Amino acid sequence: MTDDQRTRTPRTADERATLAGFLDHQRDTLAMKCAGLTVEQLRARVLEPSGLSLLGLVRHLAEVERSWFRNVLNGEDVRGFWGRPDGSFAEFDVETADPDEAFAIWRRECDHARELVAAAESLDVLGHYGDEVFSLRWILTHMIEEYARHNGHADLLREHLDGTTGE
Repeated sequence: MTDDQRTRTPRTADERATLAGFLDHQRDTLAMKCAGLTVEQLRARVLEPSGLSLLGLVRHLAEVERSWFRNVLNGEDVRGFWGRPDGSFAEFDVETADPDEAFAIWRRECDHARELVAAAESLDVLGHYGDEVFSLRWILTHMIEEYARHNGHADLLREHLDGTTGE
């Protein structure tokens, strides 16, 4: 994927289309940062002392999509995809992780999230996490922030891996 192949952010759309467009642009940016790399490069933790890898970021963002859209917004009770025996999250444990599996799960969660956003009556629809309440508007804004932050990490990882830079 190149800069030109990513979802273009709407310039004159309504609020839902604008937020959804910016989120898809950020999702596409993550895919672009991972494109063309080997399994070893996707798993590589190249920025000591950080344990981040591109594959770990993909797995983490699949979990974030699942958590916010399925569990919080839609009231589902979908457990994490990658866990340790003690129940803690293991999305960043990528030594033997399968990139094809991770990308398939991430894409499936993104697609499901798009369906939930499109079906929502309005951006004022509420989701719940324990006693906390979140509007769909807040969730979309948070997801844009989450991807933008991690795409900054992905920029640094990709540049360190093979010198590729870009938007």
